[in-house]
Formats: sequence, C-alpha cells, structure tokens
Amino acid sequence: MATAGKLMRAIRVFEFGGPEVLKLQSDVAVPIPKDHQVLIKVHACGVNPVETYIRSGTYRRKPLLPYTPGSDVAGIIEAIGENVSTFKKGDRVFTTATISGGYAEYALASDHTVYILPEKLDLKQGAAIGIPYFTAYRALLHSARAKAGESVLVHGASGGVGIAACQIARAYGLKVLGTAGTEEGQNTVLQNGAHEVFNHRELNYIDKIKKSVGEKGIDVIIEMLANVNLSNDLDLLSYGGRVIVVGSRGPIEINPRDTIPKETSIIGTALYSSTKEEFRKFAMALQAGMEIGWLKPVIGSQYSLEKVVQAHENIIHSSGAIGKMILLLE
Repeated sequence: MATAGKLMRAIRVFEFGGPEVLKLQSDVAVPIPKDHQVLIKVHACGVNPVETYIRSGTYRRKPLLPYTPGSDVAGIIEAIGENVSTFKKGDRVFTTATISGGYAEYALASDHTVYILPEKLDLKQGAAIGIPYFTAYRALLHSARAKAGESVLVHGASGGVGIAACQIARAYGLKVLGTAGTEEGQNTVLQNGAHEVFNHRELNYIDKIKKSVGEKGIDVIIEMLANVNLSNDLDLLSYGGRVIVVGSRGPIEINPRDTIPKETSIIGTALYSSTKEEFRKFAMALQAGMEIGWLKPVIGSQYSLEKVVQAHENIIHSSGAIGKMILLLE
C-alpha cells in the first residue's frame, strides 16, 4: 500500500487515550492507490468531534492500531489507481471518508467517497463539507423528512454541523431558528440562514423560543447536545414533531410521557448508517448547493499538524465555537 521511497508527515495513534496519544511522525510511507482508489495531496482536513471519541477508544467503531485519524480532506489529486475514470491528476477534490487517514500530507480514498470541489469554494472550505454537511442533510431530509413550510430549531447552530443545517433548511424552504452562546455566534447563525436566533446561555431562552413559535410548537429540532437539551426539546415540539439527535455527551433523565400527548419522536442519526446510494443522493443535492451558492462553509479555528493535540482538546472543551475547525497542511 506504500511507496518504497516517498515519506510524509502524518499523525499516528498507537494507543487509545487522551489527546496526547496523537503523535506527529515525519517518516510515514506515502500510500499507493490501488483499484478504484485515489491519492490526494492534502491541503486541509476537517476536525470533527467523532474523531476525539474514536481516539479515546470509547466509540463503537474502533480502528485497528496504529491509525491516522481524519475523514474530511480537501486537496489535489496526486495519483489515481486502476479503473478510476472520474478523476485525473490535478483535480481539486474533497472527501467524505479516507482509507489511510486525513491528518497527513497525503491521503488515500476510495473513488466513490471523493467529489470535485467547485471553483467557488477554496480548499479550506472543501475540508469543512464532509461530515458536517452530509450529517446535517441526513438529519434534516432523511431522518426528519423535513418539508418546506415546517419549522426547525437547530440547537447549537454556530458550529460546523449547525451552520450546515441552517443553510440547508433555509434552502429547502423551512422556517429556521437557531441557538448560539455568544453574540458573534448568533450573528453568524443569522448570516447563514436562520430567521431567528436565541442565546442558549440565557436562563429564559426556552420561554423566548416558545413565545416566538406560539401554540403550535416546532416541527423539527436538530440536537447537537442531547444530554443537556432533550427534556426541553420534547416540551418545544409541535404535534408529530421530532427531535433528531446528532450529538450527545452523556446521559439525561427524560419523562417518556412527554412524547405521548403530541405523538412526538426522538430519532438518532448517524452519517455512517448511510448506504452508498444515499451518499450519492446527498452529494448531488449538496453539489447543487455549492453551484447555486447557498452552501458556503464557515471556517473557524485553524491548526497546523504540530498543534493537533490542542485542536482535539479545544473541539471538546471550548464552548461557543463558531464555524468548522480544520487542520492546515500547507
């Protein structure tokens, strides 16, 4: 899988644990693309919370050790394997998965997980599409089956998935409400599709949402932190409303009876439950968004490979994050 001579810098994980297990090595062999694979010279790679769970060993999917984290890269095709007809050397691309890991100077990916990046978006933005936009699309349109005219509350709307959910929901004709914890975050949410925004650090913000939506309630809630918000979410829903759980960092006590009067649903969503065909459909919708112009990733904090430990600490512990965290490789 690797070339005889060419070496690269990459992050390697030899044991599960805290951020300190992320080791930068400069003598990692550059992989060679096989059948239906491409090799990408990585310009930027998205950092996602799920990568911290995988690294810690607490996630249900455990990679074989050692491994390189990262699925969402953007860069330039360096080489193609056998039977690759869609891409050529020099193409600007982004990915939704990698084989060899994205926290590296080069990444190997299966051709069906690679997409052309339109000229309208730069390579940093390309690294912010994968997990955030595909997750938001799956949550809104596949899991919630949201329809034009319905209302959606994006709970935690200023991060990567939240901004994606606001942009998609607005483009598809929903009434979009979002929450954020800082003034800058609230402004970002309003600039990216939300009709209204609320500060989830205010004690009475739930009352403000109720006042805004009235008796009917909210049709769909996209929930990034269910262990904090789920009980309140059930109170906010409309008849037949549904909470889509995208993220949760622990347990929460709820009263199941709260789902009965309005026949509401709590639905989990996991991007990697998507079939290859679903990924293809999501990609077609999102690429249309890039071409039309409503899909515009907002880049947040940027780190070099040397600072990856800090990146993993901050994505979990620093609240009020705005936009998508990325690693820059050049």
